[in-house]
Amino acid sequence: MKKIILSLGLIVLCAGVAMAQGKKNKKGDAGNDNKKTITNTPPPASNYTTTPSGSLAADNMAFVDLSHDFGTVPEGPDATCEFTFKNTGKEPIIIEKAQPSCGCTVPSFSKEPVPPGATGTISVAYHTKGKPNPFTKTISVVSNAGTKVLTIKGNVEKAPSGSVPENSSMLKTN
Repeated sequence: MKKIILSLGLIVLCAGVAMAQGKKNKKGDAGNDNKKTITNTPPPASNYTTTPSGSLAADNMAFVDLSHDFGTVPEGPDATCEFTFKNTGKEPIIIEKAQPSCGCTVPSFSKEPVPPGATGTISVAYHTKGKPNPFTKTISVVSNAGTKVLTIKGNVEKAPSGSVPENSSMLKTN
């Protein structure tokens, strides 16, 4: 009987902490200073991650794709892509941070809230200079809607000796 009471008490305590953190996230720091455009015209709902029942993802931050394969890219220019998500919930989504798995991957996102029904983007750049070979990197996106892990992968083709420019232009793929 004591175990049941203690278990119920722990559940109530955890729920209270989770609710308090949710309120703090809505009022607190929105995260990165990098600006990205948020559009109010989302792609069709059929493009977003779905649950087994066919409805939009229950966590309110439904991504079109959770991974991006660059294929083979040349060494030198940054390889970039954008991940698009839709706010399927009833409250604005605020991205707190996007944490890459290493320093060669640089995410950027808007610190503006994404209203219900609107879409947002997270841009990711992978620095290819000096990194020939296959790669797989992750970005953990933390928001008031939960945490999502995005993945980028590809293969950097070694540039001929002495041909990688110092200030390479960006290589964008989607």
